[in-house]
Amino acid sequence: MNNKKQKLQQKDLAPKKLGFFDKFFLGEEKNYIVENLTLLADSGMGMLSALNAISDGSQSKRVKKIVNGIKYDIDSGCTLGKALENTKIFSEKAISLIKIGEKSGQLTNNLKVVSEQQQKERVFNSKIRGALMYPVFILVVASSLSIGIAWFILPKLATVFSELRVEMPLITKIFIALGVFLGKYGTIFVPSLIFAILFLIYILFFLKQTKGVGSFLLFNMPIFKKIILQIEISRFGYLLGSLLDAGMPITESIRSIKETADFSAYKKFYAYLEQNIEEGNSFAKTFSSYKKINKLIPSPIQQMIITSEQSGHLSQTLKKIGSVYEEKLDNTTKNLAVILEPVMLVIVWLAVVAVALAVILPIYSLIGGLKK
Repeated sequence: MNNKKQKLQQKDLAPKKLGFFDKFFLGEEKNYIVENLTLLADSGMGMLSALNAISDGSQSKRVKKIVNGIKYDIDSGCTLGKALENTKIFSEKAISLIKIGEKSGQLTNNLKVVSEQQQKERVFNSKIRGALMYPVFILVVASSLSIGIAWFILPKLATVFSELRVEMPLITKIFIALGVFLGKYGTIFVPSLIFAILFLIYILFFLKQTKGVGSFLLFNMPIFKKIILQIEISRFGYLLGSLLDAGMPITESIRSIKETADFSAYKKFYAYLEQNIEEGNSFAKTFSSYKKINKLIPSPIQQMIITSEQSGHLSQTLKKIGSVYEEKLDNTTKNLAVILEPVMLVIVWLAVVAVALAVILPIYSLIGGLKK
C-alpha cells in the first residue's frame, strides 16, 4: 500500500507534459535550452543547477515545462540523453550525440557540437525556405487559378456553347469535364487531394519507418542530389573533425555520425567505415573497397582525407572540408531560386496557354459558325 501511495504521489509531483499543439514551432525554445545548457555545463555547473538556471532565466512557459520535465526525469534516475528523448521534441541527431558524449565522458564537448550544428542547420533551413518561397508561391497561385477557372467559369461556358451547338475542341472538353466533376464533388475532392498530398509528404519525409524511401527519391533527383551531397560532406567533415578534436576515439566519432545521418546511402557507408576502421583498416583501404564511394564522396575529398590521415592532420583537414562544403552549400541555395524560377515560369505559361486555348478555341468556332 505504501509503495502505491508513493507512486501516486510521484505522479502528482511529475510536471505536466507538453500538449499536442505546444510541440509546434519550438525551434527557438530548443535552441535556447541547448545553447544555455552548453554554456553552463562548460563553466563547470552541475546539470540540475544548470537546468534550474535555464528555467529561472526564461519567461517562456513552454521552456519551463520542458526543463521541469527534464529535471524530473534526471531526478528519477534518467541520463540527460534519455531525459531529452522523453520530451519528444529534440532531434535524433542531437540525442544520439549527447548519449554518446555521456558514455565516452565527452558530454560537454558533444553539447558544443550539438549547439553549433543546430545553429548551422537553422541558417541552412532559413536559406532553403527563402530560395523555395517564390517558386512555391507561383506554383500555388497557378494551381489555384487553374482549378478556379475549371470549377467556376468553364461549366458556365459549356452551357452557352452547348445551347449554341458549337463543336468544342478536345482541350475544352477536358476542362469542362473537370469543371463538371469539381462542381459536383469539388467540396470533397479538393480538400481530400490537399490532405492526400500532405499525408504523402509526411509518409515519405517525416515518418521514421518510411522516410528512407523519400530520401532515396531525393538522392536520385539532379538538383536535390547535389544539395544532399554538399550537406552530408559538410556534416561529415565538421562533425568528425570536431569530435576528434574533442578527444573522442575515431570509431565512436564515426558511430555518432552514422546514428545521426538522415540519408540511408550515407548511413550504410558510415556503418561500413566504422567497421573497417575498427578492424584496423585505413581510410584509403576503406574507400577503395566501397563500390559506390565516388557517388557519396568526390575523389578529391577522398584524397584529402587519405593524405591527412597519413600526415596526422586528419581533424584539421576534416573541419576545413566541412567549411569549404558549407560555402558551396551556401552558394547552391542562393542559386536554387535562380534555377527553379524559369521552370516555374514555364509551368505557369503552359497552364495559362491551356486555359486560354480551352476558352478561345470554341469562341473562334462560334464566330466561324455565325459567318456561315
